[in-house]
Parts: sequence; C-alpha cells; structure tokens
Amino acid sequence: MTFHPKTLSSHLMSLLGSIFQKNTTTVNQKLPVLVYYHGGGLVIESPFTNWTHRYVNLLASQLNAIIISVNYRLAPENDVPTIYNDCWTALQWVTSHANKDDSVITNTFTNYDPWLKTYGDFDKLFLGGDSAGGNIVFTMTMRAGKESLNCGVGICGSILAFPYFLIENIDQEGIPYKIWINICPSLEQGLSVIDSPMINPLAKNVPSLSVLGCSRLLVCIAEKDEYISGETLIRFVEGVKKSGWNGELKVIELEEVGHWFQIYKPECEKAKDMMMHYASFIHNK
Repeated sequence: MTFHPKTLSSHLMSLLGSIFQKNTTTVNQKLPVLVYYHGGGLVIESPFTNWTHRYVNLLASQLNAIIISVNYRLAPENDVPTIYNDCWTALQWVTSHANKDDSVITNTFTNYDPWLKTYGDFDKLFLGGDSAGGNIVFTMTMRAGKESLNCGVGICGSILAFPYFLIENIDQEGIPYKIWINICPSLEQGLSVIDSPMINPLAKNVPSLSVLGCSRLLVCIAEKDEYISGETLIRFVEGVKKSGWNGELKVIELEEVGHWFQIYKPECEKAKDMMMHYASFIHNK
C-alpha cells in the first residue's frame, strides 16, 4: 500500500512541508486532521529529513488521518517567538479550510487547498508533536485557549510526546538545557532562563493550565528518556490535574525506551504500541 504526500505550492511551502493521506480515501469520506510539529530542540530537523518523513507516512497510514507536517523556521537564526508564530500561522491556514465559502478562504490565504477542504473533518482536529514538537503543541494549545482559531474550529485533542520542557531544580544541566540557554529570548531582570514560559509550563508567569484549548490531552513519557526528565513530565501532568482544566487527560508511560525512540525505530513493538494509543486517542476508542 502506498501513501501520497500532497505538496503545497511555493507561497506556503516554507511553513507547510507536505500533506499526507492514505490513498484509499473514498469520495465522500472525511478523515481526522492531525497537524504535526517535528522535534529537534527547536534548532535542527525538518519535515523532509528521512526519519521524520517516514514517520509521518506511518502516522497517515496507521491513524487513517490527514497529516499536515509543519516546516517551521529554526533557532538560532530565528528567535523562538518567530518559530511559534510560524506554527500558529500554519495552524490557522489549516483551520481556514473549515469555511464552507471558498471565497472567504482564498481571500485569507492565497494557497487554499480544495483537497484538504474536501477530505478533512475539522470537527476532529488534532495537534501532535515529539520533543520540541511537543513543546510547540503545548504552546499552540495554550494560545488556542485564549485566541480563536479560524472558522470557530476547536482542537479535539493534543498529543505531547516527550515534550521539550525544563523545570527548575530538575533540568539545569544536559543538552536540552545547554540548547535553551543559547536560544532563550530575553527575560525580565531577576528571572533565569528556566523561568521562561516558553520552556517551563509551571513557571510563575505562565497563564493557568486551565486555559488549555483542547478537549483531550495525551502525554507520553519514556522511562529511559536521556533528555527530558520523567519527573518533569510527571510534575507537568500533576499541574494540569490541579489547574481545574476540565478536559480529558491521558498519560502513557513507556517502559525500557528512550527519547524519540518511535522516530528512529518505528518498527519496534513499543513504537507499534504507541501508535495504537494514538489511534485510540484520535478515534476515541
């Protein structure tokens, strides 16, 4: 079975790498839409690296969904707010296709894609990302809790796989910390780099997690993650629970695996189990 990426034309190509869809879609079939943000510490990788491209193809086939893989700009050439704005623009482009009036879409974005509008089920919009991509998913979901997405579309669910978070007294050494201290935007005097709400979801100046703009949240934790502390992610999960957010929270703790393992070894049993959890989450089984 083959899967065909729907490559966008040049105007949005810089932000939207490709759209992937299982090639067995029938004429009237609507599929869930998953906007996917790749990992790489906000400084490397793209939708076009071999393992990311391969993994997104697997997501499309195994989840029976349309996957939009976002090609956001990277640090340090670009600051972190620019990265987030790229990702928000891509998400707004996707949701603009929920409008039934084609002229409204084309007036907003010149690269309207009739194929996405025809086959995308925007009542089933999901965000997903690994590592830095998980950080981005969190940021987009928080922003969607405060700002409207186009056409009133809501985020049905957000998937945070080993998200790139750092928390004081836990994560102040190692490669993720060393990357962050070199790309962190300027902070108010007296704040450390790990106080930034862009990296620390529990920082004092972060809006309440109760504003998370999704109905359901899936957090994946790897037992042997060599980059993102399991303690950090458990504290994040506890923070969500205590915040008063009224969505559905699911946590998957994967034993005997490390960071980003499902990207490098998608054929292993643990990666297949993880994909089954994704499928269950998206199709609400």
